[in-house]
Amino acid sequence: MATAAKRPDMPAAEWAARQQLAACYRIFDHMGWSELIYNHITLRVPGETGAFLINPFGLGYDEVTASNLVKIDMDGQVLDGSPYPVNSAGFTQHSVFHRHLPDAHCIIHTHTTAGMAVSACAEGLKPISFYAAAFIGRIAYHDFEGITIRADEGERLIANLGDRRVMLLRNHGTLVMAGSLPEAFLTHWLLQRACEIQVAAGAAGTPIDIPAEVIAVHQRDLSAVQLPVGPGVPDFQTMVRRIDRIDPSWRD
Repeated sequence: MATAAKRPDMPAAEWAARQQLAACYRIFDHMGWSELIYNHITLRVPGETGAFLINPFGLGYDEVTASNLVKIDMDGQVLDGSPYPVNSAGFTQHSVFHRHLPDAHCIIHTHTTAGMAVSACAEGLKPISFYAAAFIGRIAYHDFEGITIRADEGERLIANLGDRRVMLLRNHGTLVMAGSLPEAFLTHWLLQRACEIQVAAGAAGTPIDIPAEVIAVHQRDLSAVQLPVGPGVPDFQTMVRRIDRIDPSWRD
C-alpha cells in the first residue's frame, strides 16, 4: 500500500500503521459494514509494547483518518494527546485480546445484519457454503452478557476463544483477529459472506450440509490458492485502490 510521507512527530512505522488502519475503516464503511459511530477495528502500534490504535468515538468510519485515530495503552490511557474519547466497550473487549494474545495484531468487531443474525441462531454458523466450510471447527462462541464494559467478562472471552481466532458473540456480532490487518480483513470478508449466504439460503429453502470429510479436504486445499505475498494482502490492496479513487482523505 503506497503511503504519504511520514509525519515528523512520529515514527514511520506508526504512520504507516495509521494509514493502513484508516484505509480499513473507510473500506468497511464502503462495504456497508459500519454501524453509525460504533464497533471497532484496532491495530497494534509497531515497535511499542502495549499500545494500539482505535477509532475516535463520535466519528463515523467515513470520517476516520490516519491522524485522528487514537493511540491508547492497555489500560485505556490516551498516549497521543488526542482530543477524542474512546468507546469503553471497544477498549474493554479489544484490550483483553491485545494484552493476552501476542498474535492478535489486528482485531475486528462488527454488527453487520448477517453477522448478528447468525450469531442469534442456536446452531451458529452452519456448514452449508464454500465460505462457511473454511470456518467449521475453527470458530468459537461466547454467550451474550450485555454491553461489553465490565473487565471480568474479558476472562470469559479469552477462555471461550481458546486457540481460535474467530468468534461469534451470540446475539451480538462477530469478532475476528489475526497477525496482520490484511489477514483480519480477508477473514472478516469471508465470515461476512458465509453469514450472508446462510441467511439467504434459509429464506430460499432447506440448506444442504457439506459432509465433514469434504470440509476437511476444502480446508486443507485452501492454502494452495493463496498468493505468496501474504494472506489478505492483495485483497486488501485492491480495496485500498478503490477507496482511494473515491476519497483519499483517509491518508491525512
